[in-house]
Amino acid sequence: MNRARSIAMFAEAEELFPGGVNSPVRAFRSVGGAPVFFERGVGAELEDVDGNRYVDFVLSWGPLALGHAHPEVVDAIHRSAVRGTSFGAPHALELTLARLIRQFMPSMEQLRFVNSGTEAVMSALRVARAFTSRSKILKFEGCYHGHTDAMLVRAGSGVATLGLPDSPGVGRDVAANTLVAPFNDAPAVARLLDAHRDDIAAVILEPVVGNMGVVPPLPGFLQELRALTRAHGTLLLFDEVMTGFRVHPGGAQELYGVAPDLTMLGKVIGGGLPVGAYGGRREIMQLVAPAGPVYQAGTLAGNPIAMAAGVATLGVLARDGVWAGIANATEQWSAHLEEGARDAGVALQVQRVGTMCTPFFADAPVTDWPGAKRASTSRYSSFFHEMLNRGVYLPPSQFEAEFLSAAHGPEVVERAGRAARAAMRAVGSVS
Repeated sequence: MNRARSIAMFAEAEELFPGGVNSPVRAFRSVGGAPVFFERGVGAELEDVDGNRYVDFVLSWGPLALGHAHPEVVDAIHRSAVRGTSFGAPHALELTLARLIRQFMPSMEQLRFVNSGTEAVMSALRVARAFTSRSKILKFEGCYHGHTDAMLVRAGSGVATLGLPDSPGVGRDVAANTLVAPFNDAPAVARLLDAHRDDIAAVILEPVVGNMGVVPPLPGFLQELRALTRAHGTLLLFDEVMTGFRVHPGGAQELYGVAPDLTMLGKVIGGGLPVGAYGGRREIMQLVAPAGPVYQAGTLAGNPIAMAAGVATLGVLARDGVWAGIANATEQWSAHLEEGARDAGVALQVQRVGTMCTPFFADAPVTDWPGAKRASTSRYSSFFHEMLNRGVYLPPSQFEAEFLSAAHGPEVVERAGRAARAAMRAVGSVS
């Protein structure tokens, strides 16, 4: 494929932006080469500035559950925009989206809209510390919770992709209040809770990890966390920014039957526009100003255009068969990957939960961050470029999730599957 315009644009971008991008994983550092500059997206496809078309399995990193430019979402955005792009004041769409979210996730008795997942996490941690009068937070290796200082300790996503150490600029006092346990290791959590009995305000995790690739919880792990946190008076926080409406319509908390004290959302609830939310038990959320003393604010929080996109997206997802259809397409896509790898003699673990999946180039299932790191990033890089050259756009990192949408119908999945089988043969031939 000719990508001359993308290459030229990236050269200019490197003069304008650090690393040439506005979010690190976009730079293709993990897979090599110059990133693709896109011009439009429709349904399951993207078109780049050179006119090349790709089946998209990134979908803006998850929020486009209905695909690019879904007519009902675009119409909702247009109808909202012509009435005003921002009020900085209450409006009816906030209520509509909040009611929809609470129908899907009843544990969010009260919630607050913010502008990003990072902001949702930052705010929820502040509330958790205030509610418990404790200072420490326990997180898990390879889980990414945005770029707030306390959460950049042994994080996933772009931090893992670029092989960065704990980020410079994070103060030692902040890092000292962040404890880290291996994912899927409940005994390690129990030891930390015992060792810091009166100091841990919250245990936070992606209940299904998506930011080191898709890594589901082992049977009983989330249930053990729920029991341990209750026994120690510690709050349990589920970062469902990625998993919300992706692993199950009601999130991981519904899929696994574990209700957290606080939940953070983003991605899908904005239908492709910037939005986040945090919420949970009423007695905890009543600490948030102006109901209580914990201050958090945002001029664009509850922006009407973002609310309109979210209402339209969740409304379509709530229809019979829509979410199940996406999950079925994801299962079929995973099967294509597995069959292609098996036929090519390539070791591959495809890990799928709901409408998200990751192909790990590894010979054993991945259950934690050390296991994810053992996957072959060089093989993934080769596979990525083989797929890109066949018109399929995958995440430019082994440590990110793939997503499907309502627009990924059988013909689209089959077309991508044919590309995957050919790409696997190419990867296998150079082993």
